[in-house]
Amino acid sequence: MGFLDFDFSTLFTLTNLLVIIVGSLIGLLFGAIPGLGAMVTVVLMLPVSFLLPPLPAILLLLSIYQSSEYGGSISSIILGIPGTSSNVATILDGHPLAKKGNPGKALGFSLFASTIGGLVGGLVLVFLAKPVASFALTLSYPEYFLVALLGILAVAAISSTDMIKSIISAVLGLMAGTVGIDLLTGDQRFTFGRMELMDGFEMIPIIIGMFAFTEVVIMIRDNLKDKKSKEKISVKTGLTPKEYKSVMKPIGISSLIGSIVGIFPGTGSGTASWFGYSVSKKVSKNPKTFGKGNPEGLAGAESANNAAVGGAVLPLLTLGVPGSPTIAIIMGAFIIHGVIPGPHIFSENPELTYGILFGFLLTSIAMYFSGRLFTPLFSRVLRTPIDLLIPVVLLVSIIGVFAANYLFFEIWIALIVGVIAFFMRTLNYSLPAFVLAFVLGNIIESNFRQSMMVSGGDLSIFLTRPFSLAIVVLIIIIMLFSLRRKKK
Repeated sequence: MGFLDFDFSTLFTLTNLLVIIVGSLIGLLFGAIPGLGAMVTVVLMLPVSFLLPPLPAILLLLSIYQSSEYGGSISSIILGIPGTSSNVATILDGHPLAKKGNPGKALGFSLFASTIGGLVGGLVLVFLAKPVASFALTLSYPEYFLVALLGILAVAAISSTDMIKSIISAVLGLMAGTVGIDLLTGDQRFTFGRMELMDGFEMIPIIIGMFAFTEVVIMIRDNLKDKKSKEKISVKTGLTPKEYKSVMKPIGISSLIGSIVGIFPGTGSGTASWFGYSVSKKVSKNPKTFGKGNPEGLAGAESANNAAVGGAVLPLLTLGVPGSPTIAIIMGAFIIHGVIPGPHIFSENPELTYGILFGFLLTSIAMYFSGRLFTPLFSRVLRTPIDLLIPVVLLVSIIGVFAANYLFFEIWIALIVGVIAFFMRTLNYSLPAFVLAFVLGNIIESNFRQSMMVSGGDLSIFLTRPFSLAIVVLIIIIMLFSLRRKKK
């Protein structure tokens, strides 16, 4: 089945359109709150997705992810506080531009750039997914093991300033993934006789404990209440045709760069936004004005981080390897619905796959109209007292954990994980590396053991196959780059 054969009427149902719209609103709302952002928001809504059919469930989470990237720019522009790490580059020109006068103009540039970036990322996903998946069908156990390992190492190398601590985080994630019954031998591993652990740790309590519970503690510790704006803010996002035209060049270039950067596992929106900002500065006629409120810098950063979302979905659908930690969480929704991402998804679930590809384009359109209508309202959320926000996030998190399997045991797991994750985060260990390793642990273990069974225990199988050798070389380059950056 090709994408020209796809029945679009299955996409434009009331349920699908409703979840895209609702997801856009949720993403904007929570994305505007400093510290929450896409990952925590997707984690909070993951239990809700289990109540929906597969296509609406995935579209809900993708819509949240897409809109959260723009939502994070609201606090970056108005307050100078980044919603997430992917919005740090936005501050450089977004906040100075807002301070010059009407911050609505800055938000207008951000919304327009985010929308175009999301659409470009979606088009890259539509046109490259099937060819990449066809190529992936030629791969075998050694390549899948190395691709998954590459994803973890890339996150470990990029997501933290301390590579050693990031690698330790990844190892801990792999260890957590070994709990349960060994699928090849049937032996119990680290279950301590608990029936609840026979199937291993569930993703919901691990993810919610690691991010949502930890974020609550961080909120209490840092107390952002004093940083919130108390004055009235003009946030009308309308732009003139001349203003739209002035940022088309950086948006076009940065959108393509963001899509490409997002494809590589471990890079993510934060890396893409810095690439987009840097390139926009290089091609600008007024590079000296960057950092002083130049709309080109704002547009470059925001278009790149939204384009990276589409890029990050590509390796998930084609290789079964998530391109970012947030996509790794969304991968959990696939698995719980009985859908295994990878090259066979196009033949086994064509309606679902093409529904996701084309539905992703709709998420960008919904984000634009939701942004135009509700940015003035959601920007007021920045003045929400922190003592009201904390219990809401905590309550939603607890309900989400319990509703997944109706087990109080998993609430305790989430609480313990939250405490451990707080100290990991405080000591600069990488939570994204842990999550990606936990999600990919089964892929790494099963494909490595299958490779050893096929080769009779000969490790040279990873060097004698052309694509395996290419991945090994890429892994070595990433490690050398990380060591060089650490030394520098």
